[in-house]
Amino acid sequence: MNIAVLALAAALAAAPSDELTLTAKSVNVSQPGAPVTIKILRWSTDEERAPMLAALNPAPAQRAGLPAEAGRNANPAPAGRGAVAGRGRGRGRGGPAAPINPIAAFAAALGRAPTLGYIWTNDITGYSIKYAWRSALPDGAERIVLASDRRLGAYSDAWKPLAAETDYAFTLLELRVESNKLIEGKTSLTNKIVVDAEAKTIALENYAAAAASLAPTSAAGKPPRPSR
Repeated sequence: MNIAVLALAAALAAAPSDELTLTAKSVNVSQPGAPVTIKILRWSTDEERAPMLAALNPAPAQRAGLPAEAGRNANPAPAGRGAVAGRGRGRGRGGPAAPINPIAAFAAALGRAPTLGYIWTNDITGYSIKYAWRSALPDGAERIVLASDRRLGAYSDAWKPLAAETDYAFTLLELRVESNKLIEGKTSLTNKIVVDAEAKTIALENYAAAAASLAPTSAAGKPPRPSR
């Protein structure tokens, strides 16, 4: 029995961990060079990612401000006596629902997600990671997408971008990583977010053309690769 227990403990110790720690520094912001530590404890499951993907890419009926069931009863029966439909009293009870704002819906879904890790800068508190996805690239590097429900620089101007900025209350980070070390990182501070339908993840729009927000902590080693 003792041998079996020791064998199991050894197997567990040898098993690869989903945890990942990355270090970086800020670039292209008002106070560049700020240290950044990213600690990922685990990755989002398909079930955890689904509400955020759906929020950012709603069905056509939802985009129009209609419930998903709209259209099932295209010819409702006439209203009976006492019905208020069509009386136009200004309360809006019979009017169409307001159009869904995909960004607001995404932010709400992100806030409800479990915490999967943390981002530490020289702000007074860290940032919770609520979305974490990764995929291997053909050249052996990894594409990693993270999202926090708060905007980087929420407590200071250190992260104010030099370029035109978005007004998102959250932060999405898209990273390129090789051998568990950061190659480059770009964020939603200056870039719009979209759904990458092929990869089934949230992503930055036109990553290759986006300005970097994170760089490796050391200039030593391989030079940064072209964005992809």
